[in-house]
Amino acid sequence: MNFPRTWAIAKKEFFHIYRDPRSLALVILMPALLMLLFGYAVTLDVKKVSMAVLDRDRTQESLNFIQRFSASPYFRLRFWVRDEKEMMRLIDQGEVKMGLVLPWNFSKTIKAEKVVPIQALIDGADANTASLILSYAQAIARQYTQEKTILKVTRMGAQSVNFPIETRPRVWFNEDLESKNYFVPGLVAVIMSIIGVLLTGQVIVREWEKGTMELLISTPVRKGELMMGKLFPYFFLGLLDLSLAVLMGKWVFQVPLRGSVALLFALSCIYIFVALALGLTISTFARTQLLANQMAMVIGFLPTFLLSGFTFAIANMPAWLQVITYGIAPRYYVTILKEIFLKGVGFSFLWRETLVLMVMAIAGFWVAARSFKKELR
Repeated sequence: MNFPRTWAIAKKEFFHIYRDPRSLALVILMPALLMLLFGYAVTLDVKKVSMAVLDRDRTQESLNFIQRFSASPYFRLRFWVRDEKEMMRLIDQGEVKMGLVLPWNFSKTIKAEKVVPIQALIDGADANTASLILSYAQAIARQYTQEKTILKVTRMGAQSVNFPIETRPRVWFNEDLESKNYFVPGLVAVIMSIIGVLLTGQVIVREWEKGTMELLISTPVRKGELMMGKLFPYFFLGLLDLSLAVLMGKWVFQVPLRGSVALLFALSCIYIFVALALGLTISTFARTQLLANQMAMVIGFLPTFLLSGFTFAIANMPAWLQVITYGIAPRYYVTILKEIFLKGVGFSFLWRETLVLMVMAIAGFWVAARSFKKELR
């Protein structure tokens, strides 16, 4: 391979990117926009759930119980209703996500130390949100019950209450249970997949559309030199986008980066090669830039977003779909990102994923080289 010829092709590609404002906007603005949109929009956190209350008892005891919900960061009391019809209307119109109904004998039953049935009406259109709301409501009711039990035993003369089981939870790696800490590292993989595949998906087909490929074919530049010269600028741009995404994740979204930055960039370089090889392969098969863009979005973006574990847990997928995920590179890269960002692990824990990505990179370039013909179509 002749380095001067390869560098000449790379310089030509650099000049093309510099003179094409759309490519510059795609390279610089898209990662920032994707980080902001996905970072703020894609979340599983459920807070300030709007709720309505039907308090038939209207005593100090019932108000104390309701205050536990309104004082919680997970609920926001919006309406006091007079009957169940008004409650159902608010839920049907989407004004509230949960309705709390307290019976007329709430206070008397509590003082009589009997079980009080409390009704919680939850909008179950979104199953995940409904499950979280139910767990929050049950936790508040359970805490209230424990306090009443302790008060009852104290009145009977006991010095203390010993519950048979005491749970002391300790959350590792994502102590605050913030969904952004889970999504942002995977979002880096989405950005690298889109940028890598989308940009290189046009490098060959663009030459054919503009009629300049015939000139390249007539030069002494070999096929390998042409491919490497075309890919080098986009590898550099991939590192630039990676730096931007990591910095935004660290300083804008406050996602902890506990692992080695050098290891993160080293393993990311391998994945960039995988994405570039995939994009180059698409460019050799596509006949138009429009088709190349469509193939890049379908092949590059959708598997990363849906099957990599970025959005949905792979373990919850059907068995046949889990088998398919082993054949896509983003699955391994998302694992690498989350392990380095949240757990701070070293290479000894990531060598399997690294080996798979290296094999995929080599195989991808081999397929791209075999599919590219330095001859007129």
